[in-house]
Amino acid sequence: MKFSKYHALGNDYLVLSPKDCPKIPAGEKVIKICHRNFGLGSDGILFGPEKSKKADFKLRILNPDASEAEKSGNGLRIFSRYLFDEKLVKENVPFSVETLGGIVECTVMKKGSMVRVEMGKVSFDAADIPVKGQKGEVVNRELPLDGKKYKYCCATVGNPHCVLPMKKVSRDIALKLGPIIENKTSLFPNRTNVQFLEVIDRNNIRVEIWERGAGYTLASGSSSSAAASVARKLGLCDSKITVHMPGGKLLIEIAEDFSITMTGPVTAVGTYEMSQEVLKQKLPE
Repeated sequence: MKFSKYHALGNDYLVLSPKDCPKIPAGEKVIKICHRNFGLGSDGILFGPEKSKKADFKLRILNPDASEAEKSGNGLRIFSRYLFDEKLVKENVPFSVETLGGIVECTVMKKGSMVRVEMGKVSFDAADIPVKGQKGEVVNRELPLDGKKYKYCCATVGNPHCVLPMKKVSRDIALKLGPIIENKTSLFPNRTNVQFLEVIDRNNIRVEIWERGAGYTLASGSSSSAAASVARKLGLCDSKITVHMPGGKLLIEIAEDFSITMTGPVTAVGTYEMSQEVLKQKLPE
C-alpha cells in the first residue's frame, strides 16, 4: 500500500489514492496504519480523489481511531497539495472538493507551499451542530466540569466544535478537559472537537486543541475556523484573525455571514510503501 505523507503545521496526514487501494480502509486497519509506534504514524488518512457528481474531487477523511470526520481544514489543504503534486490541479486555479461536511473551494498557491480553502459558513445553532438539550445559538452557555463552571460556545463548519474562552490556555488544560468534553455524549451525540481560546488582541488569538478521534493536536484548520468565529461572534476580534497554535499560524478571514476563508502552509514529508506486516500484527492492549 502506497501513501504520500504531508503535514500542515505539524498536523500530519497520509494520503491514500483509490488507484493504489480501491477499497477505503476501515476499523483496525486504520488504527494500525496511523499508529505512531507500530505503523506509519499520522493524525489520519485522506482517501481520494474519488469521483464526485457534485464537485471536481471527493475526499474521505479517517481519524486515527477509525472514525470518519466530516471535514478537516488541514486535511483539505494537504489533499489540495497532493492533487497539485500529482498534476491534477494547477497553481492559482480554484477547484472544488466534496466532503461529508459539504463542498469547499480550494486554491493552491506559491508552488504548493500555501493553500487557501473556502471552508463554508459557520453555524452556532444547536440543531446544526448538534448539541442535545439546547435550543438556538449555543453562545456563552455554562458547562460544569471537574468541580468548576466554564463558559462555552459551540459551532459547526461541517463538523462539530466546542470552544471554551479562557484568560490563558495551555497544553495541560487541553489534555485534562479535552477528552472529557469530546466524549460528553449527553451533550454532543456525535462527540466534538474542543478548542481552548485565548484572545491576544483584535486580530490574534491563541488556541489549544483536542481533536475528536485524534486527541491533542498541534494545529487544526477547522478548529481555527471555529475558534476565530467564536471570538468574532463574541465581539472580541475583527474579521481578519491570525490563529496561533503550537504548530504555527493560520489566517482566518470571516465574512459578514460568517463564511470562512482559511489560508495556511503545507509541507511534503515523503512517500511510503507500507509492508503488509503492519496490518497482520497484533497491537498491545
